Amino acid sequence: MKDKHPKTSHLNEYIMQTVKNEHPKTVKQLVELVHQKHSLPQQEILEHILDLQNQGKLALKEDIVVVPFPLKGYLSSSHSYWYWVLITLVAATTMLVFTIRENAFPLVYARHAFGTIFVLGLPGYALIKALFPTKELDNIERASLSIGMSLALVSIIGLLLNYTPWGIRATPVTLSLLALTTIFATAAIIREHQAKLQ
Repeated sequence: MKDKHPKTSHLNEYIMQTVKNEHPKTVKQLVELVHQKHSLPQQEILEHILDLQNQGKLALKEDIVVVPFPLKGYLSSSHSYWYWVLITLVAATTMLVFTIRENAFPLVYARHAFGTIFVLGLPGYALIKALFPTKELDNIERASLSIGMSLALVSIIGLLLNYTPWGIRATPVTLSLLALTTIFATAAIIREHQAKLQ
């Protein structure tokens, strides 16, 4: 990182002294301590901390998780891979439902496979992620809760669509699940980002 601020070396020394004297437990605490002394944007302070770590001048403990502060940065980090995988699966399934006909063998099997994951897993997974953004669940718990919640959500959507002019058909069910899963996944990534900043 190039020196954008004329007092970069002074700032770097202050960061290292703060770590040595104050012993912050999280990167956020370190950023706040430095921000009290230097009125720089917190993102810039974080960049200096990461630069010091990359140079080997500052060793952060393994339990400190560096989270990009703005949501846009968080969405492009490795912390949000699950969000993009889920959105890709939802988009792929929706595309398959609207482009592959029921009699188009053998492509229809891909539609059925993606549709099964879409109906039985994704809405529930997104809801569980939104409800418990930081709680670590093992794979069996997450899979069980995702399937259970997906079945409940699909049943509720079917019941509600039954009383609309569109009825229970492939198009309204697919679009409803697409909207619901996307909303839950977006709420989950926002809550996860906020929780990791605390």
